Parts: sequence; C-alpha cells; structure tokens
Amino acid sequence: MELLVRAAAAAAASSSPHPSRQLPRRACVSGSCRPRPRRPGFPSLRAAAAAATAVEPETKEQQNDTSETEVFACPVCYEPLIRKGPPGINLPAIYRSGFKCSKCNKSFTSKDIFLDLTVTSGTKEYTEQKPARTELFRSPLVSFLYERGWRQNFNRSGFPGLDEEFHMAQDYFQPVAGGILLDVSCGSGLFTRKFAKSGTYTAVIALDFSENMLRQCYEFIKQEDTLLNANLALVRADISRLPFASCSVDAIHAGAAIHCWPSPSNAVAEISRVLRPGGVFVGTTFLSSPRNNPFSVEALRPLRMIVGPVNTSYNYFTEGELEDLCKSCGLVNYTSKVQRSFIMFSGQKPY
Repeated sequence: MELLVRAAAAAAASSSPHPSRQLPRRACVSGSCRPRPRRPGFPSLRAAAAAATAVEPETKEQQNDTSETEVFACPVCYEPLIRKGPPGINLPAIYRSGFKCSKCNKSFTSKDIFLDLTVTSGTKEYTEQKPARTELFRSPLVSFLYERGWRQNFNRSGFPGLDEEFHMAQDYFQPVAGGILLDVSCGSGLFTRKFAKSGTYTAVIALDFSENMLRQCYEFIKQEDTLLNANLALVRADISRLPFASCSVDAIHAGAAIHCWPSPSNAVAEISRVLRPGGVFVGTTFLSSPRNNPFSVEALRPLRMIVGPVNTSYNYFTEGELEDLCKSCGLVNYTSKVQRSFIMFSGQKPY
C-alpha cells in the first residue's frame, strides 16, 4: 500500500500538462524539409495552442496541396484536414501546426503535446462520461503504473512478454512494411516506441483516448532524442471514430485493448474502414475464461482503496467470436496464436 501511495504522488507530479522538456524544431516526413541549423525552444503550450486555433483560410491551391498529403481527417466529416504549419508526422511539426476541417470549419490544436482529434475537442460546456472501464485508464495513477507493474501482471494470463509480442506483431506486419502504422489504445506507448525505433514504418501514430496515457507516453519518448525527432505522432482520438480518411493507413496494432472498448464491433468496423486494401490489423486480448484475469477483484483491491470503486466489466471473447467479428467487419485472412488466456489475432483488408 505504501508503494502505491508513493506511486500516486509520483503520478500526480508526472501528469502535469506542461512537458518538462521543450521539443526541438526539426525533421519532417518530406525529404525536402531540411533540419534547421539551430534548435531554439518552442513558445509556451498556451501560446502555441492559441496560435494553432487561429487557423486562417488558405488559398484553394494550398488546400489542394494539403488534402493530397495530410493523413489526419476530421472526426466529424472524415474530410482531410487543412494544415497550417510545417509538414511531417512528427512531434515538433505537429506541435507547431494548426488543423482545420475544410467542410465543417472545426479547428483542432496540439495542446498538451498531443493532437486532440476527438469530436468533443474544443468544447467548453459539454462533457461526456465513458464507461468505467474506459475512464479507469484516464486516471493519472493508472497511467503512471501501466509500465510499472500493471502490464507485467498480464504474464499471469499467458501474455508472452513485450519483446515476444512485438516480434509476433512484426511478423504479421511484414506485408505492409514501409507504410503508416497506427498503435491504437497505445497506453503509455510501450509498443509505440518499439515500432518507431524499428525503422520499419514511414510513420508511427500513437493513439489513445486517455489524455494522461498520452502524457505518460511523451514522458518516455522525451528520454530518447531519436524518438523526439522520429516520424512519430501522439493523437487523442476515439477508437469508434478514427480521425483518418478511408483507405489511408497500412497497419493497425491494438495491444491488450479490445476488451476495454465500449463497442468492439464499431471499433473494428472503423479499423477496417481506414485500412488500405491489403492493410493488416493485429490485436491481442484475453480469451473468455474465469482463470488468469488480471482485472479480478483481488488484483484491483489495492487500486480500489486509492481511487475508489473500479468496474471490472470487460469484454472477453472466445476465439470464434473474435474471428466472427473480424469477418463481419470485412477483414479476411484471419489467423490467431493462443497461449493460455492470451490470443494474438490478425485480419487483412481485402485488395
């Protein structure tokens, strides 16, 4: 208990929305973008957010140039976003950019070191409560503990460990090497960092609904200069409303995630929509079983004493249910690997 209390204090300190390290000005996806000779600091997050919000209308020619290259889309209209700022799918470029939908005029900012592409981004009065299993991971404490014991607990259920899971996923992703990868429900970014450092993909986009998970993800990323300057982006988004155009992404990874999604069918349908023909989806989860449940009453009791009641109603599936779900959402070539309660499954968008 004393350890969890200390962790809670550390989590509160680490959940500050202001990053302790300024992002460097350099790098972009385009080879024509040259690194700047100096690395001056960025303006404050408040000033950057205000500047990003004031996205002025661009000329028709500029809009056309942007729409052909911009990977992000409006979560309301699914139209490619107009971007004002340096190009590139990397933290410095996105931090210095503002985004706006050409159809509904909704603006999006990269406040708090991540780009918020949720439907509710920018709302002042409206709030929305998600199911308890979703809200749990928005907690600063859970975000802090995720790589400090929480995720390691999954080994009890047959999860083979981070390195082995990464290599297994990479095997599935071989046909789409060189493309754009989404790490959805990325958590603190434990797989995001591995994918980005592998050099296998043109860009890696870490996506989560939890603001605190994305802040924790940045805390790990900023410890490595190579990741700060890599083609790596942090995006807040709803898995059931992915902010990408249809047929625009090559690979999607969802590690230990589907059991937490409010509507797995809506989420997998969205994944199928944004995948390019031939694109690959890989996920891991817990098979439906009373054994090896990391979210059992006993496992969550210490956490419940600190954060209050914790709802443990997660979605657990059989092998047949996962295959049926993927096929019903238009994915083909379904395969899976099982170890006790652990399953890694994959489907492909048909050509």
